[in-house]
Amino acid sequence: MTPEIVDSHCHLDFPDFDGEVEAIIARARAAGVTRMVHICTRIANEPKARALAETHEGVFFTFGLHPMSVGKEVPLSLDQLLAVARHPKMVGIGETGLDYHYTPDSKDAQQASLRLHIEAAQITGLPLIIHARDADDDMARILTEGYRAAPYACVMHCFSSGAGLARAALDLGFYLSMSGIAAFPKSHDLRAIFAAAPLDRILVETDSPYLAPPPFRGKRNEPAYAAHTAKVGAEIFGLSYADFAAATSANFDRLFTRAAARADAA
Repeated sequence: MTPEIVDSHCHLDFPDFDGEVEAIIARARAAGVTRMVHICTRIANEPKARALAETHEGVFFTFGLHPMSVGKEVPLSLDQLLAVARHPKMVGIGETGLDYHYTPDSKDAQQASLRLHIEAAQITGLPLIIHARDADDDMARILTEGYRAAPYACVMHCFSSGAGLARAALDLGFYLSMSGIAAFPKSHDLRAIFAAAPLDRILVETDSPYLAPPPFRGKRNEPAYAAHTAKVGAEIFGLSYADFAAATSANFDRLFTRAAARADAA
């Protein structure tokens, strides 16, 4: 049997997938990707994210405001986050974070938004999904300050930052998520960061439709391709594919407890 794995971060409502969602989910399941977390990054897209999760078994959703949209959209309120978080298939807070590469002008607003999402994670007990780009120092500081005020769970999505931020996150008990970037031939330093991390803190994701791993690099990514990234992850940790798939699936269940509870009840 094909080992089961989880795509912990994908964007099924992006235009790249219009009219193909059913086929994409079917291909994912055929590849062993039996569970997927659809990440909602804009307030207006929440109804579609909710509908995707309600329609498809094994598909869950999160809700938040992407840092690159902060300053361009009406700010997300704590009450909005908490209201959506009551949905049984809403399993995480975000994607939130800091992006100083593409949107440095809104850094102050991004930091305020990040703190609001942290508060929602603290209140709900749902894990925080973090996007970090060219903001390692501020990211480590804000995540640490928030955790010291009240602990919360967190995953550093599509981790591709430096070793310092990785260590800061791991020291807080957070998780690092491995995307197709880790499978790129020149990503030696990134693979070394993952290799130095505890196996029980690693997740796998596609971030589809972006960042397809080899042999699909440069093409549209989709949840089925999580298997290709997981094969590289198995090599990094010196494990069989089946063992790495089992380990990262167990990690997912430990972090995304609401999704795990639903699987247990099925």
